[in-house]
Amino acid sequence: MSESRDSHYVVRGMTCQHCAASVREEVAELAGVRTVEVELESGRLAVSGAGFSDADVATAVAAAGYEVVA
Repeated sequence: MSESRDSHYVVRGMTCQHCAASVREEVAELAGVRTVEVELESGRLAVSGAGFSDADVATAVAAAGYEVVA
């Protein structure tokens, strides 16, 4: 079993609450993700859970139409 972790990212391109909700929904669908928090103003994305990778998160963010930049 994978260890639980908290990961933080910066997402480019989110400009409204709908954008943030799209990112939140895509990332929340990843296996092992427990919580997702999106801070629209700063572009910060916080993900916690186990069994997901940074690449998984970047792919989910891209599926929502945005880009992980850090």
